[in-house]
Amino acid sequence: MSADILSIERPVLHEQVARRLRQMLVEGRIAPGAKLNERTLCEELRISRTPLREAIKMLAAEGLVELLPNRGSVAVQLSEASVRDTFEVMAGLEALSGELAAQRVTDAELAEIKALHYEMMAAYTRRDLSAYYQLNAAIHHRMNLAAKNPVLTNTYNQVNARLQALRFRSNQDGEKWSRAVREHEAMIQALEARDSAALSRVLLNHLNNKRDVVMEQLRSVNAATEAAQGNAP
Repeated sequence: MSADILSIERPVLHEQVARRLRQMLVEGRIAPGAKLNERTLCEELRISRTPLREAIKMLAAEGLVELLPNRGSVAVQLSEASVRDTFEVMAGLEALSGELAAQRVTDAELAEIKALHYEMMAAYTRRDLSAYYQLNAAIHHRMNLAAKNPVLTNTYNQVNARLQALRFRSNQDGEKWSRAVREHEAMIQALEARDSAALSRVLLNHLNNKRDVVMEQLRSVNAATEAAQGNAP
C-alpha cells in the first residue's frame, strides 16, 4: 500500500487523482510547504492537467493544499499553534465519536472494526507503516460512522484531513508507535464492552498523546531549520 501509481481508470478521474495525491501528502512524498509541480505530477500519474487541477482544488477545499495566485499550489504547512488548536478540536470529536459508537455500534460494525484491527496488528508486526496507517485511519473512520451522527462525521472528516500527514509521521518512533498500538487494543476492548465512558477516555488520551508527539517533532524540525539558517553564510 504505497503511493506508487500504476494506472488510473477514467471514471471520476479527478477523485482518484485526489486520493493518490492525498496519500502522497500523508506519506511525505510531497513535503509540507513544497510546491506541487504540475508537469512532474502529470507525468507520474499519467494524466492531463485538467483532472490534476480539479484534484488539487479538492485538496485545497480539505485544507491540505494552498492555492497561491499566479504561483500554483503548495502543500500546507501548519504552524505549531494551528497544530495544537486542531488537535484540541480533533480530540473532542474522537472522544464524542467513541462515546456514541459504544452506545450505537451494531454487531456487524463491531465485527468489521475488529477485523480491521487484526489486519492493522499484522501490519504493525511487519513494521509496514503505510499499511498500518491506512488500516488505523479506517478503524477511526468506522468508529466515527458507528456513532451514527452525520453532522459529527462531516465535521470529523473536515478537521481530520488537516492532520493526516502529522498523524502518519507520529508513528515513526518505535516506542511511541508501540504505545499507540496498546491504546488501540484498549479501544477495541472498550467498544466490545459497549463502555462509552471508557472508549471516550481512551480516544481522548490517544489524541492528546498524538498531539504531544507531533508537537515534539515540529519543534525539533523548526529548531534544526533555525540552526541551519543561522549557520548559513
